[in-house]
Amino acid sequence: MKQQVIMEKQSQEEIRAYQEELLRRQLIYLREHSPYYKQLFEVYHIDIDTIRTLTDLGRIPTTSKDDIQAHNDDFFCVEREKIIDYCTTSGTLGKPVTFGLTNDDLERLAYNEMRSFQTIGVDPGDVVQLMTTMDRRFMAGLAYFLGLRKLGAGVLRVGSGIPQLQWDVILQHKPRFLIAVPSFLLKMIEYAEQQNIDYRNAGIEAVLCIGESLRDASLNDSLLTQRIREKWPLKLYSTYASTEMGAAFTECEAFQGGHVHEDLIITEVLDEEEQPVPDGDPGELVITTLGVQGVPLLRFKTGDIVRKHTAPCACGRHTYRIGPVEGRKQQMVKYKGTTLYPPAMHDLLVGFPEIEQHVIEISHNDIGTDEIVIYISTKETAEEFLMQIKDHFRAKLRVAPRVEKRPSEELQRIIFNPLSRKPITFIDRREKLP
Repeated sequence: MKQQVIMEKQSQEEIRAYQEELLRRQLIYLREHSPYYKQLFEVYHIDIDTIRTLTDLGRIPTTSKDDIQAHNDDFFCVEREKIIDYCTTSGTLGKPVTFGLTNDDLERLAYNEMRSFQTIGVDPGDVVQLMTTMDRRFMAGLAYFLGLRKLGAGVLRVGSGIPQLQWDVILQHKPRFLIAVPSFLLKMIEYAEQQNIDYRNAGIEAVLCIGESLRDASLNDSLLTQRIREKWPLKLYSTYASTEMGAAFTECEAFQGGHVHEDLIITEVLDEEEQPVPDGDPGELVITTLGVQGVPLLRFKTGDIVRKHTAPCACGRHTYRIGPVEGRKQQMVKYKGTTLYPPAMHDLLVGFPEIEQHVIEISHNDIGTDEIVIYISTKETAEEFLMQIKDHFRAKLRVAPRVEKRPSEELQRIIFNPLSRKPITFIDRREKLP
């Protein structure tokens, strides 16, 4: 794939016109190559030649994860011999689905991550430690590697977990940047303090943080971010991506949401009636991929609740930004009349340094309403500690879930399940409606 002109310093009107031209090309590609979307256009009598603007996109029905699960093969737009890499979604919200990437799709993926790394200040020749897996058909680890390779940076492919191994590599090879799940940084700090490692002077300058939000809905530092930076004053950059998008929203030095890569993706933020919400209001992120050959998506509903920020950014880019994921539609919890999402609960728990590990479990009780149990491991023996947690929940979220202690080893087995590519800290045991 030829590197496209980067428009992020152009006016918002110029960026919008550029995206609309790319959208028209993508619609023609879908009509010619996508069995699924070709049929959708015919069934709904959609003449794609009349879809000229981003506003016109609203005339096309959305695509859901259920659609891809039911018709996975029909989303492929190329012959299987042109697929170079197969990735699967993590299955967080249902059965995993398969995505195939062509050679050009892999180039697009590398270009996306190269721009993300440039946004956080990675330069050619820098060394970056990759603390996430590349195996198990996980797109993220592959994307990071390809992006760093394209940028000309060195990669230390250590993988996830094992603080001792991570520190051994850091102390030997002196990387400037890490790519890590932010809560794992607390484990890194704990191990360093136990082993008398001078971690503040180990040469790490910044971390690209994946999988967990660093900011709250107002773009202020979360409790997790505050806890990390109190101990280790690093620059913590948030990045948000998914297999379906094949693109990332990465924070700049202003830390005010992840910038869109204008030539790779179009986003909408919609309400329950699939109508656009005002900028800055929460809604479901709906994405349209640009330039994808293997499995392109049109108006795909991610299930993630986010906010779009369009005010000028201090960094000088004119692209809009996507705020942190505040929750997932399918993970919404109605508890005693209050609507909750797991990220808010996770962040409150991180505020207690006495908690070593935690798992949130949601189920239906005997009368069919949601029930929350929080399992924690802690060396704190006082029974009043559990009441402190409940009181904190009541003060911040207006409800107090049940809190139970569990041995650290038991929660360790749940959180770091070898069959899962991501740490499991939320378990939804509610019966799914047919």
